Amino acid sequence: MDKSADAFRTISEVAAELDLPQHVLRFWETRFPQIRPMKRAGGRRFYRPGDVEILRAIRRLLYSEGYTIRGVQRILKERGARAVAAMGGEAASEPADDGAMMTLVEAGEPYDVEAPAEGRPQPGDLFSPTPSLALPLEAVERLRAAARDLEECERMLAAARRGA
Repeated sequence: MDKSADAFRTISEVAAELDLPQHVLRFWETRFPQIRPMKRAGGRRFYRPGDVEILRAIRRLLYSEGYTIRGVQRILKERGARAVAAMGGEAASEPADDGAMMTLVEAGEPYDVEAPAEGRPQPGDLFSPTPSLALPLEAVERLRAAARDLEECERMLAAARRGA
């Protein structure tokens, strides 16, 4: 029997509906204060329909549109949870012109480590969708390949340490 649209959902029901692991939902509760499931005795969570809509919007922003957690937090703060949940399938911002660009700190711009944090890019902002800060897709792929190489080196080093 299907539940009514207004019914509260358990964490397992929400996780199945959004195709997410339960631990991701619990983690998002720590990062997004707008998600406030009711908790019953024993800590069982019950999500309101509004919570599910916010979670759906967060999932779309993170997984489909490429926002970082910090980027989604900023959108929720600026627009409010209801507005974000009501966006449905709409994009949160205008995409880059040609679609072949992925945003990153603008190449060639001096990076002053002494500048106030407010005025400089933050680590969590590196892949936030901001059309003015872009890196060609080819460069992004090279960075990803380098990251994979580093991960392989890390695995080899860990294996060598275990064998020593």
